[in-house]
Amino acid sequence: MSHRHRLLVLGICCTSLLIVSMDSTVLNVALPTLRRDLGASLSDLQWTIDAYTLVLASLLLLGGSMADRFGRKRVFQIGLVVFTAGSLLCSVAPSLELLVVFRVLQAVGGSMLNPVAVSIITNTFTDPRERARAVGVWGSVFGISMATGPLVGGTLVEAVSWRAIFWINIPIGLAALALTHRFVPESRAAKRRRFDPVGQVLVIALLGFLTYGIIEGPGRGWLSPWILGCFLIALLALVALLRYERRHAEPLINPRFFGSAPFSGATAIAVSTFAALGGFLFINTLYLQDVRGLSPLDAGLWTLPMAVMIFVSAPLSGRMVGTFGSRPSLLIGGSAVAVSGVLLGALEAETFVPLLFTSYVLFGLGVGMVNAPITTTAVSGMPLSQSGVAAAVATTSRQVGQALGVAVIGAALAVGVGGGSAASMAGAFARADFVDAARPAWWIITGCGVLSLVVGAVTTTRWAERTATRTAEVLRTGT
Repeated sequence: MSHRHRLLVLGICCTSLLIVSMDSTVLNVALPTLRRDLGASLSDLQWTIDAYTLVLASLLLLGGSMADRFGRKRVFQIGLVVFTAGSLLCSVAPSLELLVVFRVLQAVGGSMLNPVAVSIITNTFTDPRERARAVGVWGSVFGISMATGPLVGGTLVEAVSWRAIFWINIPIGLAALALTHRFVPESRAAKRRRFDPVGQVLVIALLGFLTYGIIEGPGRGWLSPWILGCFLIALLALVALLRYERRHAEPLINPRFFGSAPFSGATAIAVSTFAALGGFLFINTLYLQDVRGLSPLDAGLWTLPMAVMIFVSAPLSGRMVGTFGSRPSLLIGGSAVAVSGVLLGALEAETFVPLLFTSYVLFGLGVGMVNAPITTTAVSGMPLSQSGVAAAVATTSRQVGQALGVAVIGAALAVGVGGGSAASMAGAFARADFVDAARPAWWIITGCGVLSLVVGAVTTTRWAERTATRTAEVLRTGT
């Protein structure tokens, strides 16, 4: 394969990453429009976001193992077809309930794209230096897509409608499908991992019932039998998952990985940082449009400082990790998110614009600095044969965090506005008490930053390195 051909394959893979990752954030800016047009409650808005990120998180590992077994090109093409069809259905959804269903279909397709694209890239770029550069480009596209989603969404909502957010995926998906058929070679893994259907079902049950209980808790009542039942099922699924996966020959998620402090820390940091990101994007768009009265486009533009900082700090963090290790990036990132949360917690309806922009800059700096060392820390000390699975779990943790962030921070807001029904939301904005109701949500974001800071400090010590060494020996010997 020529160098130009390999670059074309990289471009195709990056295109799939762009549309899948952007769809995690692009719809946020349309939430106030959906609330007004479709009479959505706060929990309805949460589900339009979490239906996508939750399914994506649940199926990412399955998508990678399917590609290894049935062929990466084949699964990648199926993913493009499903994702594009889901986007088309989302664009014509006549109700919010069907929009949520079609978002699930989108995510099923997306779960066959990102992990498979990474496998295609590593299989295409066999030279270690070329592979490192290709993965670096891949990571940059991820940062761009996550950061520019609100800006792209605001432009499309204001220029056309919220439905246009999904239209742009259709030509891109069809073009990527045609180019994949023509230029991407087929490949399979030399050693195919077994499917773990029981583990997969338990992961879905754990994340699904936990998220449902958090989102619906404010409306149904935290002590209602239905919500308590959801939390109980989630707890039982977690216990069963840990017991079953420890005995499985090729588990979906190996519990022994968590004996490594760097791996456990990277997982916790990924969940907390991306919970802050998901919650920030969710609540900030409501604040900018419904409290400050900005248009969707203006709301997207106001978050541009955050997007620019993510774009700038992510590659800078990567170079810092290569030179100084993960510790400086994690400490800077966690501190920046925490300070940003403190500033956001002091927001008023007419907060001084430079102060608001300062909080956005710090938040973008924090997310960008933390994102790069997550994977590096997760695979620290892991045997080479296990590093790919460890990196995949770290990637899944980002999606889990984003889904839980929308659920938890949205639930905190719902409590403040009287349950989060459409009527109570409208009343909150009419009485201008949304700002007070949102303060607990901003403080949760502060807590996420503090957690990332503390865990980052602990898991980059010599003690943490020793736990990684012991875990690697256990994984190699199987004892």
